[in-house]
Amino acid sequence: MRGIHLAILPATATRDARLLVAARSLRSLGDGLTSVLLPAFLLAAGHSELAVGVLSTAALAGSAALTLALGLVAHRVAPRSTLLAACLLMLLTGLGFAATSVFAVLLVVAFVGTLNPSGGDVSVFLPTEQALLAGAAAPTQRTALFARYNLCAALAVAVGALAAGVPARLASATGASLVDTSRLTFAGYGLLGIGCALVYRRLGPATRQAPGASREAPRRALGPSRGAVLRLTALFSLDSFGGGFVVNSILVLWLLSRHGLSLEAAGAVMSAAALLSALSQLGSAPIARRIGLIRTMAFTHLPANAFLVGAALAPGPRGAIACLLARAALSQMDVPARQAYVMSLVQPDERAAASSVTNVPRSLASAISPTLAGALLGASSFGWPLVIGGVLKAGYDLLLLAGFRHREPADERAE
Repeated sequence: MRGIHLAILPATATRDARLLVAARSLRSLGDGLTSVLLPAFLLAAGHSELAVGVLSTAALAGSAALTLALGLVAHRVAPRSTLLAACLLMLLTGLGFAATSVFAVLLVVAFVGTLNPSGGDVSVFLPTEQALLAGAAAPTQRTALFARYNLCAALAVAVGALAAGVPARLASATGASLVDTSRLTFAGYGLLGIGCALVYRRLGPATRQAPGASREAPRRALGPSRGAVLRLTALFSLDSFGGGFVVNSILVLWLLSRHGLSLEAAGAVMSAAALLSALSQLGSAPIARRIGLIRTMAFTHLPANAFLVGAALAPGPRGAIACLLARAALSQMDVPARQAYVMSLVQPDERAAASSVTNVPRSLASAISPTLAGALLGASSFGWPLVIGGVLKAGYDLLLLAGFRHREPADERAE
């Protein structure tokens, strides 16, 4: 852990920050693996492209509902207890997918569990981790800490996505079906939940009591910052709805159907994209210091969305993959800036609620889109989901810039 602190995290990062980064990396390894494997597993089990979209929608919608419920009561619950309960849910999710390929059962497990078809973090872990992380470094290094937190996660996603071809190789080598080898992989995803629990158990004493425990009267989940948080939530909803058209499972499905890539090749593309996304986030903090958090979010996101549309229009796989990788090199630079911006707007005991309320759209609004994307790909292999997603996300960038560019937190710019 100390090596992580010295080599990657900002100088003011605490021991809890190192533990949170380590746990996030373990979870992201499983997310990268399962987000690529999921569509291949469902197709091998005899389900349709539409079924891939429906199950992705169920997973995102369930995560949204649970995350919102948690965020609204997080100021009354000990953070460590919340994270340990989520680890148990992760274990049960993996075991559920390992036990059956019956679609109705998988749909229920996806809705109530932690499966993440997007490859990014849209889970019940997120609001609690972000709230703790916001106070785990000096305010001037908050954006840098979030960038490293996301960097380590994205690197783990890249490794997981690259490993998604292992079940297919194992099936080929042993004569087993891809369905059976995928089930073993989902069981491994569940075991990662145990690993995360062992890390969370080491969090400091402050995480073992509720954020509002020392107050005589419980505060509302959101106080003076409520208006700004709700306006941001509306904008993030638009971005998330557009992003739902291009979650990893949908992109893999499009690469398989449109360009005939193998599962191993699609996994390699997703792994490379995750790696580029990870490294790009290191640029978020220095850019934000020069032009501000809001402009960093918008000016890096707009060209990324243009590349997304370009991927859909590319005539062959090489051009499409090049556009997807160019998009990946830019599309996640807004994430640390967005996380730091939200945390800077609210009081410490509002952070879990603010994170939940602003991150829920990443699950809830995006939950509708994968079903629509799956239906579009079932009707035509052309990349309509990529075009629609890119246009909607570009609209979000412009509205965010227009509404918030003059409201920058002072402590994030100081050095």
